[in-house]
Amino acid sequence: MATAYERKRLENIRRNGEMMAALNVHAKASLLSAATAAKRPRRDESKSFNKQKKTEPIVIRQSQRTRGFTPDSAGLPYQSSHCPKPRRKSLAPVPFDVAYEGENSHTQFVDSLLSCNVVVNREDPDSVEFGLESLSLEPHNVARVVPGKILVAKFLPCENVKMVAAGDVRGSVGFWNLDSENEEDDGIYLFSPHTASVSSLVFQQNSFSRVISSSFDGFIRLMDIDKLVFDLVYSTDEAIYSLSQRPNDEQSLYFSEGTGMFKIWDLRAGKSFFQWDLHNYRIETIDFNPLNPHVMATSSLDRTACLWDLRSIGANKPKTLRTVKHSRAVHSAYFSPSGLSLATTSRDNYVGILSGPNLESTSMIYHNNQTERWISNFRGVWGWDDSHIFIGNLSKKIDVISTELKRTVMALQNPLMKDIPCKIHCHPHNVGMLAGSTAEGQVYVWTTM
Repeated sequence: MATAYERKRLENIRRNGEMMAALNVHAKASLLSAATAAKRPRRDESKSFNKQKKTEPIVIRQSQRTRGFTPDSAGLPYQSSHCPKPRRKSLAPVPFDVAYEGENSHTQFVDSLLSCNVVVNREDPDSVEFGLESLSLEPHNVARVVPGKILVAKFLPCENVKMVAAGDVRGSVGFWNLDSENEEDDGIYLFSPHTASVSSLVFQQNSFSRVISSSFDGFIRLMDIDKLVFDLVYSTDEAIYSLSQRPNDEQSLYFSEGTGMFKIWDLRAGKSFFQWDLHNYRIETIDFNPLNPHVMATSSLDRTACLWDLRSIGANKPKTLRTVKHSRAVHSAYFSPSGLSLATTSRDNYVGILSGPNLESTSMIYHNNQTERWISNFRGVWGWDDSHIFIGNLSKKIDVISTELKRTVMALQNPLMKDIPCKIHCHPHNVGMLAGSTAEGQVYVWTTM
């Protein structure tokens, strides 16, 4: 017989059941349970998702410093919207008709190069008399020679033909004949022998119809006017950053590739006889002393400029004659026309001058060299004697530095010069003619009035 408590409990259960039936609670609970089950993944699907998620690698980015490595002082590689995508490299010679991109026929260009006279005796640099105030820029001496940022621009070293050659970041080499008077020919001839930035241009000393170019694509090519072709001289998987020839030695090429590697290439034998690791980072320039061609100067991103004697340089451990240290990358080291001085240009905002019998005396001259990534680095170059150095100015000028006063004494400026003249070159024989080139492919040629 049920107790009073049991009878009360059963009565409560009955009344609760009647209340839930009246509210239809059980039906709504069934619908909610079905909807929740549809959203929940099945057991096998859940295992598959977790397994796939665990296989994805987790990448944690760390700087070189946190990983125990020394950061690269050269910084990030240059990137610009002006640089096209690299093209596929070809080891075959490039015919003129394939490399030529100009609108005019290149026949006049070929004839101009073949008519260049080789200068046998250069004027004594000590006898140069020249007034800087007489330099001027005329509208007809302004032209866009190449489509991209110019890394190298040089005058053809002859007197009877006034011609400028320029190499840009697109792999283009352009020639501008300032003497062209043909209305149908503007005197500009554009070629594309390379697939990456052109780093150097060298004119053969006894034949200006042969022009040697080096590039970041790892190629050294020889433009041969007689064959109408850009022959392949040398190739490597490394970028070639600088190229030079020693005076009175046109059978040898001196160039740098990769991280501080220096090589001597014999054009006649077609192979390299010597190579050394001269610097810790890439070599920006190579130059030879005109007074003593055995002495060579190199500049590097490792913050040094070094002097070397090729007669005593060691095979395993090269030793320098002298080392100039800067606090930032050194972008150039050039001998003066007499060979008695050396000028270095660094990103630390100084131009160094080495002088004295053994270049033992060093002076540092302040100059703002903080070019941006889309502008070529400044390189101070000598004029027609040892008294002045010309270098670009961020205010669209060309600064003139006096080596005697150890400061900037004047600036060449003109409304026609609408961009920063980064690379400067003085004509080796026509005193009072200099060219400034820009990141937009333009060349401004200053002449005497």
